[in-house]
Amino acid sequence: MPVSGDLIVRVAARGEGISADGRHVAFAAPGDRLLPDNSVVPGPHHQAPPCRHFPACGGCQLQHLDEESYALFVRDRVLGALSTQNLATEVRPALVSPPRTRRRATLHAERRGRQVLLGFTETGSHRIVDMTECHVLLPELFALVAPLRMLLAAMLGERRADVHLAQTDRGVDVLITGALGDKLAELEALTGFAERHGLARLSVDDGYGPETRWEPEPATISFAGVPVALQPGAFLQATREGEAALVAGVKDAVGSAPIVADLFAGLGTFSLALAERAKVYAGEAAREPILALKAAASRAGRPVFAEHRDLYRRPLAPAELDRFAAVVIDPPRAGAREQAAAIAASKVPVVAYVSCNPSSFARDVKTMCESGYRLDWVQPVGQFRWSTHVELVARLTR
Repeated sequence: MPVSGDLIVRVAARGEGISADGRHVAFAAPGDRLLPDNSVVPGPHHQAPPCRHFPACGGCQLQHLDEESYALFVRDRVLGALSTQNLATEVRPALVSPPRTRRRATLHAERRGRQVLLGFTETGSHRIVDMTECHVLLPELFALVAPLRMLLAAMLGERRADVHLAQTDRGVDVLITGALGDKLAELEALTGFAERHGLARLSVDDGYGPETRWEPEPATISFAGVPVALQPGAFLQATREGEAALVAGVKDAVGSAPIVADLFAGLGTFSLALAERAKVYAGEAAREPILALKAAASRAGRPVFAEHRDLYRRPLAPAELDRFAAVVIDPPRAGAREQAAAIAASKVPVVAYVSCNPSSFARDVKTMCESGYRLDWVQPVGQFRWSTHVELVARLTR
C-alpha cells in the first residue's frame, strides 16, 4: 500500500534531505516520505547504516544512503556548484571509492580517567566518539586503533593529542601530535610499539615539528611506479581508487600535450604520471614535498622540472603559461583565484582543473569561461565515502 506524505526529492550539500515543498530533514534519503508529524518513512534508497557509531561520529554523514543515491549526491554537489555560477556542461557519473579504502586519516585522543578515547569527533562538536569499528578506514589503519589507545593510555597527559595515520609503500606511518612524556621508558615504549606492529615510521610532534622515533627504512609513497619520500603528516589523496580516478581524468583532459605545467603539484601525484609521456613543470609552495618530487623524478629519469614557488603570492603569469600545451591545477579548498585569473589571460589551449571544493572550482572556472574558455566536462569523485566532501577533475579548452 503506498505511503502518503511529502516526498524527499534530493539531498542538500550538507547532507540533509529536501522534501518536495522545500523542507530540510536530517538523515532522509531520496524516495523517503515525510509525514505530517515530521517522522520519516524510509523509501527504496534508504539503507540501514552499517556502522554502530553513525550518526554520532563525524567521519560519516550519509551512511543512510544506498550506493545509487550516494553517487547521485556526489554528482549533484557538482551540478549545484556549477548552477550558482550559471555554468553548464557534461557532468559524468560519480566515481565512488569502496568501503574500507581510506588510506589516511586524523584521529583525536583524549584521556578520561585511566582510559583514552580515540576516534573521530562528533559532527559539529569536539566530543570524541571512541572508535570500536570503522567502515571507511583501510583495515591496516583500523587494526592500529586499539593498540594505539593502549599506548596512549600509558603516556598521554591531560591535553588532547591527534594521531595521523597514512598507508605508505612500507606500511603504516603514524604521527602523534601533542604533549607526550619524554622519559626513557616512554621513548622505549614508542619504538617497541612501532617494531611490534611493523610500522613504516612513528613520529611525535610536541609543537616543535615532527621528530621521527622509528623508521627502519625511508617511508615512501609511489606515484606511477616512482617512490617519493613521504614527510610525516604529508598530504595524500584519500584513497588509491580516488587517486587513480583523478589521474585518469587528468590524463584524459591533457591528452597528448608534449609539455605540461602541474600547479600546486605536491609530492607529484600528477607530475610523475604525466612525465611518462610529456615534459612537466611542477610548481609547489611547500618546500619538503617539492624537493622530494625533484629527487624522485631525477632518480627515475622522469622529465620533471620542480620549482619551489608560492602560487598564491607569485602565480605563473600569462607569458609563462603560454609556454605550455596544457596546464594542470590542483589547489587547496580555497581555490586559486589569482592563478585562475592569470590562466584566463593566457593562451593555454587545455586546462585540467582538479578540486576538492566544487564551490571554489565553479568560481575559478567562471573567470576562465568569461575569458574564452569552454568547460568541456566534469568528472565527480567521491573519495570520502558517506561524507559530504566531494572532489572532481574537469577539462577546459580555448
